[in-house]
Amino acid sequence: MRRCTRCLWESEISFPSWTPPPGVSQNFLNQLRFITSKFKKAFAQESMKEFVRDIENLLKTSEDLKNLPLDTRLQVATYLLSGSEQVLRTLAQTMPSGALVFHTLGDTELSLNVKEKPDGTVEVGRSHSKMKLDWKLALKHGGSEKAVVGLFSTHDMKKLLANAPLVLDPEKKAALQQENEARVEEGIPILLSAVSTAFLSNKDTRNLSSPVTFTFSHPNVSCGPWQEVICAFWKHNDNGSGHWATTGCGKPSTKGTSTTCNCTHLSSFAILMAQYDVEVWALTVITQVGLGVSLVCLLLCILTFLLCRPIQGSRTTIHLHLCLCLFVGSAVFLAGTANPGQGQVGLRCRLVAGLLHYCFLAAFCWMCLEGLELYFLVVRVFPGPGLRTRWLCLLGYGTPAVIVAISAAVNSQGYGRPRYCWLSLEKGFIWSFLGPVTLIIAFNAFIFVITVWKLTQKFSEINPDMKKLKKARMLTFTAIAQLCILGCTWIFGLFLFGPESQVLGYIFTILNCFQGCFLFLLHCLLNKKVREEYRRWACIVTKSKYNEFSTSTTSQSRALRPSLESGM
Repeated sequence: MRRCTRCLWESEISFPSWTPPPGVSQNFLNQLRFITSKFKKAFAQESMKEFVRDIENLLKTSEDLKNLPLDTRLQVATYLLSGSEQVLRTLAQTMPSGALVFHTLGDTELSLNVKEKPDGTVEVGRSHSKMKLDWKLALKHGGSEKAVVGLFSTHDMKKLLANAPLVLDPEKKAALQQENEARVEEGIPILLSAVSTAFLSNKDTRNLSSPVTFTFSHPNVSCGPWQEVICAFWKHNDNGSGHWATTGCGKPSTKGTSTTCNCTHLSSFAILMAQYDVEVWALTVITQVGLGVSLVCLLLCILTFLLCRPIQGSRTTIHLHLCLCLFVGSAVFLAGTANPGQGQVGLRCRLVAGLLHYCFLAAFCWMCLEGLELYFLVVRVFPGPGLRTRWLCLLGYGTPAVIVAISAAVNSQGYGRPRYCWLSLEKGFIWSFLGPVTLIIAFNAFIFVITVWKLTQKFSEINPDMKKLKKARMLTFTAIAQLCILGCTWIFGLFLFGPESQVLGYIFTILNCFQGCFLFLLHCLLNKKVREEYRRWACIVTKSKYNEFSTSTTSQSRALRPSLESGM
């Protein structure tokens, strides 16, 4: 046994060989080598404690790890989990018989038990998680070495495992689809508990003869729609990466801050809050049909504002560019905001998020210019021309460009989410959109209040210019209606990319998808001058077709006349 122990120290107690993916710093690799170089033969227990402290310090201080691409992070996490399991198993086999519980100041915990002639059941673990199993599972087949049962738990793996994908058991997925009567996809789960790595002296733990019981501690959470607390384990992929999986693990009970799981294999385990993506057929149809109709209406608005001469002016210019921004934004939205990267935010998703950010900010900036137009028309005693087109375009397109440029420079990683191509919620990045939108809506509301007050004063004056007042009143009405259409839509839209309720999802979908229809109704169909122009165009088209028909009929008659005359 002494010779075998010396062999363990000399050749096996180190992290396994590994070819790191691009992006992993050499400093990180040097730290891994340094961790195992400090082991001492005569102090196995102290070496084990030192190893736990070093791994905890490595995870806490390596800030560059969380900035790695998702697949690289998951490869690093997989290597650390499997490597730590191997090192701890080998170290434990050099220890004398007995139990060990070690809890660091940083809340990392190691619990293990070593026994020469095991019998019955054994339980290890304390605050984060506990593991209970039959001692016989730890015995190697035909081996004479001591039996080892251990559990290593840490919260510091969370930054490496952030946005890691979940793959459900096929039976579980089929049951969810039958229950919801819709297609169900695995969303990005939220890690609730510490990540606990279980290890035995027996390495063959893929199919245990009896289940192992785990009890995890985690915060008390309430599940929303299509959410569930589940037991999951970390499964290695062929490329060295990994994902959360549920095959072979059941969840007998969840009570407040404690969840019990039964698993027929060992790995690294955790409790997750699973968020399922349920594709509701009705919402999908409403979205596709509504956005399609909205795009057609926005296109009609754009053509009307370009070709209808009686309504040309700064106000029409504002409407034109507002519809252009909404048209591009709706087209991008219809093309798909779902992230195809399965948890990894790629360049395409970031570009889509940035384009949506710009288009919708530009739409609100043109709404703000609508408020300024009202101010110049009413408050400044009805001046003739409004803002010039070049200033309108500079403000309408330049302002959102500056905001997006600053946002991208400060936090380019904020564009794109694991599930949707939209602005991230982390570090409050979503406020690069919500902040300007809130200010614009507040500004326009203030302008509208002043406008209504000034109009009231104008109507109370003696011999007011009723023609101009009527024009200002109509403009105020349409502007307020426009604010209601866009503002109310985005009040619901703020919650689109979160765990919204089903009712809220329907409200937002209907309002947002038919937004172009509302604008076409407000600015075109309810405008008397536009209706008259439509009638004139219809008459021109009808007259043109009639003339073509008459010309064709006359030509045919002339062609037939010689034949008729010769026949006679």
